[in-house]
Amino acid sequence: MPEPQYDDGGAIAPTGAGGATDLALSEAETLERPPPGSPLGTGPSGKPRSLWSDAWHDLRRDPVFIVSALVILFLVIISIWPSLIASGNPLQCDLAKAQEGSQPGHPFGFNGQGCDVYTRTVYGARTSVTVGVCATLGVALLGSVLGSLAGFFGGGWDATLSRLTDVFFGIPVVLGGLVLLSVVTSDTVWPVIGFMVLLGWPQLSRIARGSVITAKQNDYVQAARALGASHTRLLLRHIAPNAVAPVIVVATIALGTYISLEATLSYLGVGLKPPTVSWGIDISSASPYIRNAPHMLLWPAGALAVTVLAFIMLGDSVRDALDPRLR
Repeated sequence: MPEPQYDDGGAIAPTGAGGATDLALSEAETLERPPPGSPLGTGPSGKPRSLWSDAWHDLRRDPVFIVSALVILFLVIISIWPSLIASGNPLQCDLAKAQEGSQPGHPFGFNGQGCDVYTRTVYGARTSVTVGVCATLGVALLGSVLGSLAGFFGGGWDATLSRLTDVFFGIPVVLGGLVLLSVVTSDTVWPVIGFMVLLGWPQLSRIARGSVITAKQNDYVQAARALGASHTRLLLRHIAPNAVAPVIVVATIALGTYISLEATLSYLGVGLKPPTVSWGIDISSASPYIRNAPHMLLWPAGALAVTVLAFIMLGDSVRDALDPRLR
């Protein structure tokens, strides 16, 4: 009597004894490889990628991210080594050339004191990037720590922090800068950075608190708690890595906001002070001459606008990549 033939799709092979054998190892590996056009979110072996690897996979294909990252990389390089593209001294001025336009070797012209606008615009990037990065790191660190503790422990700690953030949210940023920085006599960037951290941490704290509250309700956190994991291990090993994505997104967007805030405070005369080279200081000194010498204002203002826009675009791209709901 002939043996019945089964349509097994090639997964098993009939033998002379009427049994079946598994595929060879090489054939099994071939079956594990995802076919062309496989859905996103799977790696070379067909296994799901992590949130960070999936986000990097999307960012590498996002032209907005690539352009903004290149602009920011260029700003960082000239902030560290401004002499690469500007050989002059930003504090060297010649009153005989005050308010003159573009000349050979001075493409942006001169400001009201005869200083080279191009050199001052290049060196102004160092101040703006330093203030933005340091303020963002301080805000992210302080806000994340306080918000994570409030979201994890809850109770009285959470209630106290919530009321404290409400108080800081009620302080207008520009008005607070006019009041607090007007009594500061230092000409360094640290008072401005400290002011931004003081008024900027509540926003990051609220976001970190909400992320931790959501993450600590997951099953893997409850399982680790049942196995006796300490509070420190739960917070640092299980909750923080899965709650940090929203904080990174908001901090990236806020970096451009802090650069703009520094320029605003310097324009009002309470931020950075001469002889510090800053876009805000140059915009403030050039604003009375915008009709007669618009180049004095347009170049530092344009550099400020491009910098802020680059960081905001970068933050938007990171947000789209890290938020699964936007996929």
